Amino acid sequence: MTTVLMVLTSHNRLGDTGRRTGFWLEELAAPYYRFRDAGWAVTLASPRGGRPPLDPKSNEPDFQTDQTRRFAADPAAEAQLDTTARLDAVSADDVDTVFFPGGHGPMWDLAEDPASIRLIEQVHQSGRPLALVCHAPGALRHAKAPDGTPLVAGRRVTGFTDSEEEAMGLTKVVPFLVEDELIAKGADFSKAADWKPYVVTDGLLVTGQNPASSGPAADELISLVDGTRA
Repeated sequence: MTTVLMVLTSHNRLGDTGRRTGFWLEELAAPYYRFRDAGWAVTLASPRGGRPPLDPKSNEPDFQTDQTRRFAADPAAEAQLDTTARLDAVSADDVDTVFFPGGHGPMWDLAEDPASIRLIEQVHQSGRPLALVCHAPGALRHAKAPDGTPLVAGRRVTGFTDSEEEAMGLTKVVPFLVEDELIAKGADFSKAADWKPYVVTDGLLVTGQNPASSGPAADELISLVDGTRA
């Protein structure tokens, strides 16, 4: 059975705004059920382990989807979310592929966490597919290729755009802008219109632009994993 590790943030503070953040529910729920419905085993991890913080905005009525409602009504999924493994206790050797949901939280912890960076590098170097969506591609900022260059240098990627961050009024709150940071690291960054689904695949690296891209990114990851076994 294929095992996918989904890596969630443990960070719950939106800069100095006094507001809460965390992971974005759709970006967990949509891929989670793509994987489960494909017959995969799903493992959840976060830097601190236990229940990761949910961005409360992502559970407001305007942002709920069939998949977020399915997750909220799924006792097994909720129980799994309560008991995420500590990321530094997870071995890349024990999973077939890795998916990083977004939300603003990853910009503070997953982008800087040594275990997160090490996981990205190990999965990439082992020739296994890796996917990150929305703000989570920011976790690539410190990851290196074996020759010490930025992992994203010369790679086609996408992620949450400057214009989407501007629309949320958070360009001065977040520690960096995903689009600008990836470009600064040498990535070939492309994007669709704000809030439209958009996924970029470069080899075994999959990135998605925003919450609407999380399900399609999971579909692409499934295809990649199936392709590596064909």
